[in-house]
Amino acid sequence: MSWLLQFCAARAAFATMFTAWSAVLPLLRTDWQMTAWQAGMVQSAYHVGFLISLFSVGFLSDRFGARRIYLATGVAAVASGLLFAFLAEGFASALLLYGLTGLCSGGSYTPGLAIVAQRMRERQGMALGFYLAAASLGYAIGLLIASAMIPLAGWRGGFIVTALFPLFGLGLGWWALRDVPNVVHSLPDGHGTRSRIGEVLRNKPAMLSIWGYTFHAWELLGLWAWLPAFLAAAALAGGSGGAQAVSLGATLSALTYLAAVVGSVIGGSLSDRYGRTAVTLLMAVCSLACSFSFGWMVGLPMFLLVVVAIFYNVTGVGDSSIHSTTLTELTDPRYLGAAYSLRSLLGFGAGAISPWVFGLVLDWGRAGESLPEHVVWGLAWSTLGIGGLLGPVAIWRLRRMPEAVKLAKGKR
Repeated sequence: MSWLLQFCAARAAFATMFTAWSAVLPLLRTDWQMTAWQAGMVQSAYHVGFLISLFSVGFLSDRFGARRIYLATGVAAVASGLLFAFLAEGFASALLLYGLTGLCSGGSYTPGLAIVAQRMRERQGMALGFYLAAASLGYAIGLLIASAMIPLAGWRGGFIVTALFPLFGLGLGWWALRDVPNVVHSLPDGHGTRSRIGEVLRNKPAMLSIWGYTFHAWELLGLWAWLPAFLAAAALAGGSGGAQAVSLGATLSALTYLAAVVGSVIGGSLSDRYGRTAVTLLMAVCSLACSFSFGWMVGLPMFLLVVVAIFYNVTGVGDSSIHSTTLTELTDPRYLGAAYSLRSLLGFGAGAISPWVFGLVLDWGRAGESLPEHVVWGLAWSTLGIGGLLGPVAIWRLRRMPEAVKLAKGKR
């Protein structure tokens, strides 16, 4: 368990850059004169870079070993985060540099999942829950740092301090992996990238798990991208000043991400006990209910919004570790890297589009200045629910398949 906690701490440190943009988005929209869709595009650029990285490193991990790829991409993550923090000056440069940050930051994610699955054979749901919960902790830390630095050193100070955390994560990761072997799964001759993808595509239960994750990612990544701006807008409507509202929105969002840490662990542990698909369906239905209702609540008192946001985060992230464990249990270890790569391509592809779509709807709703604020936000948040609707359908179909007995020792 001590090894797992140390490795999770490294994951948390690597994850801080993920929320750096969301924390300061309302300020930079004004300073850089960006529209909502442009602001969403910068966050989407991170996700696009992240998905390209995940798609690539899955195959590289199969070929060269997860440990080696984890450490190599960790160095790139440190460098790209610092480049973004020091050089971003406007929409175009932020789009390029934050996309590069996502490209490099994703390199440690898939190999990390493979290493945890390799090391923690028993109670994989719980172990992967801790690993993914560590990412939520990192997101919270990133938001807290940025919100604390805004009054002291502005948004760039927040970027710079946040960008130093991956360096700490690299050191922790190297120390945790010093005695971990670099495992390479041998494949038959002729089994290149195309054949490995083919094996995954022919695995219908694994593909249903991947589709379930894809629609889950649309909802969750959109939530993480726009929650700080939404809470900042609510604070502004409540009488807070501009910078104060932005800082408050980021801080309160960070608190909800801390609650999401519990969600990942609880979700994984419950799935070990009650079954993967059963708990996934429960979490998915609850988070969808939040997606379709949250935006309409913008006029409620802030403490009520935070309570709902906590529930939204807990249920939205609660099935993340279950999706990872499910795919591990349904896939031949020789093709697990390819399966994670395909899942990352589809999931983070969806997650790259959803913040942009959210921003488009936000701009459209405000264009004529005729719609009330709660209607504008309600429609924008509902785009996350619409995209997430097919996730439970895929998991329900998986639950009814004979291969579902492989999950959680027969608990489906």
